[in-house]
Amino acid sequence: MPQLTRGCIVTCDSELLAKVPLFSLLDADERAVLASHVEVRLYDAHHRIYRAGDAGGKGYVVVAGTIRVTLIDDDHQEVTIAEPDPGGVFGFASLLDGTPHQTSAIALEPSTCIEIDSDDLRQLLIKKPHAGMDMLAVLGSQVHSAQRLVQMRSVRNPNDIIEQATTPGDRLADAVARFGGSWRFIISFGAVLVTYTAVNVFLGGKAWDPYPFILLNLFLSMLAAIQAPVIMMSQNRQDTKDRTRGELDFEVNRIAESEIRGISKKLHEMNTKLEDVELLLRKESAKPTL
Repeated sequence: MPQLTRGCIVTCDSELLAKVPLFSLLDADERAVLASHVEVRLYDAHHRIYRAGDAGGKGYVVVAGTIRVTLIDDDHQEVTIAEPDPGGVFGFASLLDGTPHQTSAIALEPSTCIEIDSDDLRQLLIKKPHAGMDMLAVLGSQVHSAQRLVQMRSVRNPNDIIEQATTPGDRLADAVARFGGSWRFIISFGAVLVTYTAVNVFLGGKAWDPYPFILLNLFLSMLAAIQAPVIMMSQNRQDTKDRTRGELDFEVNRIAESEIRGISKKLHEMNTKLEDVELLLRKESAKPTL
């Protein structure tokens, strides 16, 4: 393979196309026709293939290497939406609708890509109409991959997740525990006890529950027997809520860690390039002047 240079164009052969899943169903003659139209480009590491806003009309198939496709979200943060493996595609959305690229693509390592424009695609579909379905399948796989990455990145509201998993019994247990642990319950229950005992003491021998208030003790025991498991249910629910929040916090921290690592890597690359520039300037300044 030729030595890599930025954007270097290499002649495409049909054997190279045969290794690409997108073109694997083409016969030898069709691959030869397509190979005469498309171009194979070699990219250095960290070479930006295109930026968001660049003119579309071209799509790319990864032959070797690693490509990262990113976009800028509403928070002005760079989001990785795809890292296509060899055989994967990127930039085809702008190729198909002719609009400027909405994403940016950069080679993370020395990479080889097949560049396809609309005319190449038209020739492919004329020669092999069924290849359109194969291309749609590959594009669908790319969309699903992007959706998984966005889903992993998105921050979910723990309250919404907990609310979706709450049953009517859980809501009743929470309401009982909330009322049983409030001053309203303590004051109202205390008032009932005082009234109950005062009335029975005042009635004396005619009381339905004279001292030592055996019937009242029975009611209190029954209330405690019912209230205790309900409160335990609410505590178990609270443990589930805390665990859910902890898991979501872990996801957020993992995303933050990944973004921090990306920023650190970019800063390291910038420092390396600055050191190279500084070394070059020193060499230029050290040259004798004529």
